[in-house]
Amino acid sequence: MSVLIERLVSEVGCPVANLDTIDALVTKHEFLMLFFTNDPARYPESNDVAIILPELQRAFYGRFQVAVVDRESEQALKERYPFNQWPALVFLRRGTQLEVISKVRDWAEYRALIKPLLEPGFQADQRIPNVSLS
Repeated sequence: MSVLIERLVSEVGCPVANLDTIDALVTKHEFLMLFFTNDPARYPESNDVAIILPELQRAFYGRFQVAVVDRESEQALKERYPFNQWPALVFLRRGTQLEVISKVRDWAEYRALIKPLLEPGFQADQRIPNVSLS
């Protein structure tokens, strides 16, 4: 884990999601955002996302909990919550996958993609396709 990603856990207070903790996290938080980083040396955008996440959480008044996925559990949890590109933010509502935001995005795009997910009537079948803009 890079220093910036570790900061999410040690200073910001994000829990670590792994095979042992995922079910409890899903039960505890109505909206959970799983941060899949892979190796930040290989995917340096993971560090950029790590800097943005606390600001995103504040912008949405803490309506979702961010959890950093443990590297040892990434592949198994990726099978449970599939996505195509690293880094990935997987949004869950009561354990149901709503959306995936891959790679780093600009602020306006994050806000536009996240806001509808938090609306009371949003359903998983209304997912926006996981499309890369690059």
